[in-house]
Amino acid sequence: MTRILLALALASATLSAGEPVRIVFDTDMGNDVDDALALAMLHALESRGEASILAVTITKDNRWAAPFVDLLDTFYGRPGIPIGIVRGGQTQEDGNYTWVVAGKRRPGGALVYPRQVMPEHDVPDAQIVLRRTLAAQPDSSVVIVQTGFSTNLARLLDSPADAISPLAGRGLVERKVRLLVVMGGRFIDSELEYNIMKDVPAAQKLFAAWPGPIAVSPWELGAHANYPAGRLGRDFGYIPDHPLADAYRAYQKMPYDESLWDPTAALFAVRPDAGYFEVSAEGRISVDEKGVTTFSAGGGRQRILTASPEQRARIVEVVAALASQPPAGGSVATSPGR
Repeated sequence: MTRILLALALASATLSAGEPVRIVFDTDMGNDVDDALALAMLHALESRGEASILAVTITKDNRWAAPFVDLLDTFYGRPGIPIGIVRGGQTQEDGNYTWVVAGKRRPGGALVYPRQVMPEHDVPDAQIVLRRTLAAQPDSSVVIVQTGFSTNLARLLDSPADAISPLAGRGLVERKVRLLVVMGGRFIDSELEYNIMKDVPAAQKLFAAWPGPIAVSPWELGAHANYPAGRLGRDFGYIPDHPLADAYRAYQKMPYDESLWDPTAALFAVRPDAGYFEVSAEGRISVDEKGVTTFSAGGGRQRILTASPEQRARIVEVVAALASQPPAGGSVATSPGR
């Protein structure tokens, strides 16, 4: 019933059937490898005609984050996707995998994974990329997937009108964004969740001031849906060097089964009515001064995603198949199932 209610609630804002979902992916790429899994999934969904990646904005303030995103986009045949990065943001330290994969070279010195963005390059500010991307899209057409901190989107809400758009940030969001999907929060207890606690003021602003509907994939959903590391060699063995497989191996000591926090948000953003999730009634999420998240039914346009054990098993299979799908136009023809 909740899936039916959600479909009805979003029907007026949904684009015509069959049109790809226009995605902005806002990520803290480098802090956890599930961001890379989510981006690979979005590329597979674009190859299937279900999504269109408009831009990738980054909330990890580290010089290797943008090069890694760029090499992953390039690997999947889409090197022109705009990338923006936070300035003065959180988690400035190097991640475990971004620099390893971006710096991987062949014996002659050539990069294993070509890219245009180098660590020393001046990548555009995320706020500018967000404003430019939204302004260029039809009204009520964009779905934003936030799998990192709320820094970029909180700054977007505060952004003034400029040459890009006569609308200030909140008005631009209200005009262009039909849905925001957030991976964040923890609602089963009072424990802190990483994406919220790293920038509490930004999370407070986001949930208090965002003018449109929000769907939240919380910590407890992804924590109980895990990518089976035993599939890594089989799923990615169609090519000698795969950036996602290299990233997975570099992130932690193998074998480990990565929690699919971010891929659940990306999956819902593109396939909200496919039966993978249950969706709560509408309500409002609040964030206290420590970063503890609370959901109250009624009085808002925000919802929480959950999944049964059977749904989580299905999510794992779908994420694994999509994340390992070969790039469009690649030499290896394979068609992972849904």
